[in-house]
Amino acid sequence: MSSTAYAIAAIALWATLASLGTTLAQVPPFLLTGAALIVGSMPSWPLVLRDRTAWRVPPRTLALGVYGLFGFHFLLFIALRHAPPVEANLVNYLWPLGMVVMAPLFLPGTTLRPLHLAAALLGFAGAAVAILGARSAAADGAGNTGYWGFVPALGSAFIWSSYSLWTQRVPPFPTAAIGLFGLVSGALSLLCHALLEPAVALSVRDWGLIALCGLGPLGAAFFLWDRALKGGDARQIGILSYITPLASTALLLLVTGRPLSWSIAIAAAMIIAAAVMGTRAR
Repeated sequence: MSSTAYAIAAIALWATLASLGTTLAQVPPFLLTGAALIVGSMPSWPLVLRDRTAWRVPPRTLALGVYGLFGFHFLLFIALRHAPPVEANLVNYLWPLGMVVMAPLFLPGTTLRPLHLAAALLGFAGAAVAILGARSAAADGAGNTGYWGFVPALGSAFIWSSYSLWTQRVPPFPTAAIGLFGLVSGALSLLCHALLEPAVALSVRDWGLIALCGLGPLGAAFFLWDRALKGGDARQIGILSYITPLASTALLLLVTGRPLSWSIAIAAAMIIAAAVMGTRAR
C-alpha cells in the first residue's frame, strides 16, 4: 500500500468525524472523547504484546500526544454543540493553514513569505464568511445562536496545527505509540467526565456509533496518517489533506439535511484555496 493510499484512507475517515460528532451530540463531550479514544487505541494493543518497547516514549513526547489528541477532539466536540455544526467544522479546518502560518514559530529555520500572509488572510476571511453566514441563518430562525462555539473551533484548529508541528521537534517514535497517546488521553477524558459531567444512560446505538468513531476517525486514521508521513513526501500528503474539509462539510450537510448555502460554499472555497496557497509558498 503506497503512502498516498494511506493518506487518502486517513482523509476518508477524518471526513466522517464532524458528522459522527453531530449525531452523538447528546453524549457528554468528555465521555464521547474518552470512550472513542480508548476504542481507537485498541489496534495497537496486540503490537505492544509482541514488542513491549512499542509504547516506550519520553514523557515529553507522551505529553505532546495527549495535548494533541485530547485537546483537539474535546474542543471540536464542544464547538459542534454550541455553534452551527457546518460552519464550526469549516472554522476547525483552518488547521492545515495554521500549520503553514505558524511554522516559523515552531520550526527554526523556516520563514513566512508574502504568499503565506495572503493565504492566512484569505483563510480567516473564509472563517468570517462562515460565521456571518451562520448568524444570518439564525436571524431567519434556521440556526443555532450559540456563536461562542466558534471559539473552541478555533482552539481545536490551533491545537492540531501546533501538535503537528511539534511532532517534528521530538525524537522519532513508532507508529504504535499513537495507541498510547489515545489510551492516556481517553483515560484522562473519562476521569473528567466522572468529575465534571452528569452520568448518562447511552443506548446500544450510541455505543455502536462511539465504537465506529473510535475505530475510524479517532483511531485508524491516526495510524494511517503516521504511516503516510513516514513513507512519503510530506508536501504532497499535506496538500491531499485539504480534501478533508470539503468532504467533511459535504457529508455534514447530508447528515444535517441543510442545503448548500452561498456562505457555506464560499467559505469552503476560500479556506481550501488559502490552504493550498499556503503549502505552495515555499
